[in-house]
Parts: sequence; C-alpha cells; structure tokens
Amino acid sequence: MNEIKPIAMPGVHSRFLAHFKAKSEPSGLKVLDIGAGHGAFTKELFDLGYDVYACDFRPEIFKFDKVECKKVDITDVFPYPDDLFDIAIAIEVSEHILDHESFFSESKRILRPGGKLYISTPNILSMKSRMKFLFNGFFYSFGRLEQGNYDGLQHVASLTLDQYNYIAEKHHFSGAEIEIDRKQNTSRWILFFLFPIICIKQKIKKKYSMHNQKKLLLGRILFLTFKNNKSKV
Repeated sequence: MNEIKPIAMPGVHSRFLAHFKAKSEPSGLKVLDIGAGHGAFTKELFDLGYDVYACDFRPEIFKFDKVECKKVDITDVFPYPDDLFDIAIAIEVSEHILDHESFFSESKRILRPGGKLYISTPNILSMKSRMKFLFNGFFYSFGRLEQGNYDGLQHVASLTLDQYNYIAEKHHFSGAEIEIDRKQNTSRWILFFLFPIICIKQKIKKKYSMHNQKKLLLGRILFLTFKNNKSKV
C-alpha cells in the first residue's frame, strides 16, 4: 500500500499520535476517527490494535482499504448507535464547522459513559495569534473566507478554550485537558516583551488567568481531551 498522507499542518499527526500514546489508552477499544480524510490516522490506530471506525464528509477521498469510511456530516446525526465508542478523535476538524452544539451532542451520544473525545485545533490564543489579530483582524490559521464556498475545507470557527468548555460542559463533558503540539518561537519572543504587562493584568483581574496559561500563550496547535460524564443507564 502506498503511503497515506495526512490532511493537516506538517507535524500535527505525528505529534498528536505521540500525545495519544502518552495518554496510555489501551488497545482493543472502539475508536471513531472523525473527519478521517485520506485515512492516515485511521491506519495508525489500526496498526496499534484499536477497533477503529472512520467517517468523513467526503469518504471518496479515503484511501485505507482495511477500514470502511462512512459519509457523515458531523453537524448532523451520526450513523452510529448510542454508547458504541470508547474514544472519538477529531484532528483538525472543529475549526471547519459552525454547529459545535450538534457535534458535542452527537459525540456524547455515541460515546460510552467515561469515554473520551480528543480534538486538535489551531491555537488562536497564542501570542503570535493575538498579534496577528491586532494587526489584520484574523487569528493564527484563519483568514478571509471565500464567500459562497461551502465545501467544508475553510477555517470558519475560531473558538477559545473558554467557549469549547462552555459547549462541552453543556453537553455533559468535563472541561478540557490541555496539551500543545509544540511551542512557537515567534510567540516566545512576543511573550518575553509582554509578560510583565500580562502578569499585572492577571493580578488586577484573576479572570484573565484562564487564557494566559503558558501552554496557550506559546502553543501552535491545541490538543483538547474531554471526558464524557453522562451517567450509566
């Protein structure tokens, strides 16, 4: 089989895989790869021994022939029964959708109690992103949208950590555990000069501390893990 290339920023898949392995999720669990693309991460999960399923808005581009890829609009009902999966993974997906209410609601439904939802998404809270927004009005990894283009490939939703937690907890997930793929050198330099101002602001108003964690100030991509807190029937 030819190499299956991921549809994501360079290095995100390999770093997310290392992050996932570090969480020590046992193999053999049922995992859904949401927005599977060409199937690069599906193959990684399959090779690790997971009972892996895949879905995508465009299943015709899926290339891993050992797993079926179902057509799914993740802002609508998923074609899976309740409590089927132990883990759901969405790498570089959530920034492409507007209806996160449906996404979290359906993820909760198909995950067993205690199951986990893993998300990776561009970090709009980094110092690099904040400076980009200051000067041109767009966050890191976001730009002017092509009007009338609804192919699902554009970055249309720039949510903060606080907003992700708000939606997640509304749908009975825990607040996010946070990791990053790597630190940005640009963000390091900006933080070096602005850190005293940030510290003063936090001392005046504690509420600013949530979005001024070092991981958020420096990270390129966020890895967010939400635990399904729904009760067993």
